[in-house]
Amino acid sequence: MNFTSVSRKNWIFKKFSSSDVEKYCEEYTLNEIVAKLLSIRKNDIKNIDFFLNPAIKNIMPNPYCLKNMDVAINRIYHSIIKKESIGIFGDYDVDGATSTALLLRYFLSINQKIHIYIPDRKKEGYGPTIKGFENLINLEVKLIITVDCGTMSFEPIKISQDRDIDVIVLDHHQSDFKLPKACALVNPNRYDDTSQLNYLCAAGVCFMFLVALNKKLRDSGWFVKNDIKEPNILNSLDLVSLATVCDVVPLIDLNRAFVSQGLKVIKKRLNLGLKTLYDLCEIKSEPSTYHLGYVLGPRINAGGRVGKSSHGAELLSSNDPQKVYKIATDLNKSNKERQSIEFILFKKVYSLIDNFKNDPVLVLSGEGWHEGIIGIVASRIKEKYNKPTIIISLNENLGKGSARSVNGFDIGKHIIMGTQLKILEKGGGHKMAGGFVIKKNNISLFRNFLIDNYEKSQLNSSSIRNLYLDSLIAPSAINEEFYHEICKLAPFGAGNIEPKFAIKNLKVINSNFVADKHIKSVLHGEDGSVIKSIAFNAKNGPLEPFLDQKNKKKFNIAGKITLNSWRGKQNIEFIIEDLSIN
Repeated sequence: MNFTSVSRKNWIFKKFSSSDVEKYCEEYTLNEIVAKLLSIRKNDIKNIDFFLNPAIKNIMPNPYCLKNMDVAINRIYHSIIKKESIGIFGDYDVDGATSTALLLRYFLSINQKIHIYIPDRKKEGYGPTIKGFENLINLEVKLIITVDCGTMSFEPIKISQDRDIDVIVLDHHQSDFKLPKACALVNPNRYDDTSQLNYLCAAGVCFMFLVALNKKLRDSGWFVKNDIKEPNILNSLDLVSLATVCDVVPLIDLNRAFVSQGLKVIKKRLNLGLKTLYDLCEIKSEPSTYHLGYVLGPRINAGGRVGKSSHGAELLSSNDPQKVYKIATDLNKSNKERQSIEFILFKKVYSLIDNFKNDPVLVLSGEGWHEGIIGIVASRIKEKYNKPTIIISLNENLGKGSARSVNGFDIGKHIIMGTQLKILEKGGGHKMAGGFVIKKNNISLFRNFLIDNYEKSQLNSSSIRNLYLDSLIAPSAINEEFYHEICKLAPFGAGNIEPKFAIKNLKVINSNFVADKHIKSVLHGEDGSVIKSIAFNAKNGPLEPFLDQKNKKKFNIAGKITLNSWRGKQNIEFIIEDLSIN
């Protein structure tokens, strides 16, 4: 099937096995299309039974498979026995906030003395600092746990350890071959870890840590001796699922189980902060990965970007209704402010792209760009051009950068290499994202370094214009029953992409603009079916002339199916990502 895309993309239908389809239809009682979707994904699935029924009890590994977990648990157990005060140093993004809240809620539930510290993004930047550790040490903590950070924090950890304040690192960012001399460094992405859990986010690592600690306390009889009810660890999966989706780690294996069961916990509305934010956003339908990634996540992130950095962790850990409502309201306001700043900054950055449009890696910089927003803009530019994108905010001779990458180009590794070569002052990250500090004079050097390594990686640049689709379907398939069939393969996200379909020979019945940028249309199929659709940010784009209700010509659409709930009514819509003519 050949389609001429109006946005110059190649529509490529993914390959599947007919024998697989027949087998899956019979063995798992799936309809033909869903069996086809499963066949397309089978190479990324270790166990189909677990994929279709992602229960944690079936795939939860022994937490001690993570290197240094035994040392970490023994040290924290000692703190609990001695009733030492513990400090948690977290990050300001969703993964950091949820990780901090996970540990804080657990320790409070067992009556442990606990303090948290979230650095200010603009004043302190990412990760542990001597000042940040000093703040915790002044509160007389005897142990510091860093979450979602710490793997590259050599100096603060050394100074703390030299003062007999042990540091435990719970992180997932990539490491150097040299590690800081912490009491314990638990990180599936440290160079010598063999757990094969490198796909976990920090909250996933923290969950593994709590499972191991809970068992240690149970086996030692600590709960009984202290007359304390054992916490239900599974009830914290709401936070783990939120972090897993928002940190865009692959929804495979254990992560898939975390999100699947975490969405069920969110539905129970056990976390007051999450419940309050959910209601404030007026979400009427059941929680989904969309709500986590595009509704709740951006608001929690907004505190670290333009508001108060500690708001996210405080929202997710507090049980005070008045405090929680105020924080949720503040985060909602911060998110609106973030959107306004992002709109202005995106236009500034976009105006510079022509100077670098032929570069396979985009490195863009400007004076005084908002440090809390550059990561979002980098993500938007990356999505638009399908190129690794680095945005750098300059303040005189120093710049702070935020990077977003594409599959196949490990940006975290290249940032670490940049620090080793003294191109960068400091930095870190993982495969798809990272951050760093750079001298202004080194920006061109860093750009050339990334481009050279990108070209050596032999990534297929022609894939930039490809749109991969799962199947051609009839217009009549756009219904609620088919949507729920597809959801048998959920949760969808990184590593398990939401299915995309093509529908042929449609005509516009009517069409109108929404928010002066999206196009909402009603389409008519050859089989007499009527399809409700929306094309986001399509105004003034290549799709607009074809979706105009004055257009009488037939066309084909590509995109995905969604369930839109509003005021108790549910409607199936098709989200149009591209359009073609025969």
